[in-house]
Amino acid sequence: MNTRQLLRSFTAAVFLFGLFSSQPALSTQVRDYEVVESLQNVFEEVVEKVKPAVVNISTVSEVEIKHPPIPPEFRNFFHDFGFPFPEIPRRFETRSLGSGFIVKVEDGWAYILTNNHVVSKAKKIKVKLSDGSVYKAKVVGTDPKTDVALIKIKVGDKKVPVVEIGDSDRIKVGQFVIAIGNPYGLNWTVTHGIISAKGRHGLGLNPIENFIQTDAAINPGNSGGPLCDIHGKVIGINTAIVRNAQGLGFAVPINIAKKVMDDLLKYGKVIRGWLGVYIEDVSPSLAKKFGVKEGVLVTKVMPNSPAEKGGLKAGDIIVEFNGEPVKNVTDLQLKVINTKPGEEVKITVIRDGKRKVLKVKIGQMPGTQSLAHVDLMSKFGFSVQPLTPDLKSKLRVPKWVKHGLIVTEVSSGSSADDAGLREGDIIVAAGVTPKDLRPVKSVDDLLSIIKKAGSSGVLLKVVRGEGVIYVVLNPED
Repeated sequence: MNTRQLLRSFTAAVFLFGLFSSQPALSTQVRDYEVVESLQNVFEEVVEKVKPAVVNISTVSEVEIKHPPIPPEFRNFFHDFGFPFPEIPRRFETRSLGSGFIVKVEDGWAYILTNNHVVSKAKKIKVKLSDGSVYKAKVVGTDPKTDVALIKIKVGDKKVPVVEIGDSDRIKVGQFVIAIGNPYGLNWTVTHGIISAKGRHGLGLNPIENFIQTDAAINPGNSGGPLCDIHGKVIGINTAIVRNAQGLGFAVPINIAKKVMDDLLKYGKVIRGWLGVYIEDVSPSLAKKFGVKEGVLVTKVMPNSPAEKGGLKAGDIIVEFNGEPVKNVTDLQLKVINTKPGEEVKITVIRDGKRKVLKVKIGQMPGTQSLAHVDLMSKFGFSVQPLTPDLKSKLRVPKWVKHGLIVTEVSSGSSADDAGLREGDIIVAAGVTPKDLRPVKSVDDLLSIIKKAGSSGVLLKVVRGEGVIYVVLNPED
């Protein structure tokens, strides 16, 4: 039963109660209307509170179409008749719409949470506020694993509304929710419903899934918009729908999105814990054999992983993580990735029919370094890779250069292009001023210096050919 049906049933029940009540009919109807109006007022207040902080996001992306090769005989046909062979376009611009909401304003920048699929591969991003003003947006960082992205717009001294973040771990099935977004370009559309389920996974939408399911109407264009509770607090990011189905919408829990946002702002990438095991859910028959109700089966342990170093073995059934029960594969994955790398945890397993407690030091999930490269490209328009001995030899880098980052790509018109960086340059040191230049050995080194420099720009010491030059990399306005 959806919310509208629930309200109709509720109103009908109250009306019938009034008919058979000993109180006067007129008095009963007044009370009935007061109850319904109080519920209506709640929805109105939430919309008035949240709607101003919801934004419309429009993007322009470039899509490359790979046409099949044209046989020579067809090319000759055009040539024989004196016509030039027609050029078939391989790149097309596509436009799309999405939603987002302002979560933070700092140093003249307004930060907006949305979905990764709304802004991924976008060449241009424009954000329209509820007052009609339009701004060019920049990507702060993205996380494809959870389909969360953080973008920002330069608002200067302008006061812009900000949403209030809720706690998605405390929500319950059956609670009222309100979705706000821009479905089919219909700006700032409001729908309502209830939380239909929590912890939905296995949908094949994201690598990491722990969705809130709702029957609030969500359509294309709602992606990235907020899902709010009746207090006007955002508890999720509307993300996906099931095609040709009614009442099946899914949202990323705000607690997951908040961690992504905090990591992107603090580290320039998403930091996740890593165990290093292949796992699968325990079947009912297997659970019965091992005498457990729930857990996950370890099918393989990666060499030199935290799991191997901690003593985990294939065939173990993990039943507890730091004293908390492990329900299924998704539950364990979320527990691990939300653990800070370097932290020691206790993992309880069933091995040979006996309980065994292992101490495992959680590692950092491989692949987070690549997000730092994406961050450099999205913010400053250039990408790099570490200087290896093999590259030093192939590129004939001066012998005195022991470490650094090779610039592998520079986008035209970007901050890096304006600064004078070129492909093949080697960044060997960076700092806010000449006095505090320090060696750059990794992308993390460079990102931390850039973050420290802030709006003042960062000084780069660059090896180009046999010589050394200095360039100033300024953040884009």
